[in-house]
Amino acid sequence: MKLYVGNLAFSVTDAELENLFAQAGRVASARVIIDRETGKSRGFGFVEMSDRAEAEAAISQFNGMLLYGRTLKVNEARPQERSSHRNNGFGRSSSRR
Repeated sequence: MKLYVGNLAFSVTDAELENLFAQAGRVASARVIIDRETGKSRGFGFVEMSDRAEAEAAISQFNGMLLYGRTLKVNEARPQERSSHRNNGFGRSSSRR
């Protein structure tokens, strides 16, 4: 089960995120999302837990927890939305109509 972890301090690393969530169970992956342009944390990440029960325990344990002065927001990650057309970054759609 994949979890969204929001309101992370910008200094939190992938390893710190993994170590924190390992307290609730087996972590399959943990990743802090990095801005492509600046190379800095965007303040959120995703943790994939090996088991649904462990993921639910992690939500209960860490949602609302204070970490480095910030209150974590932890919930089940929603599927990524796909747009019907691609934006080429210049305000124009790359799909032909």
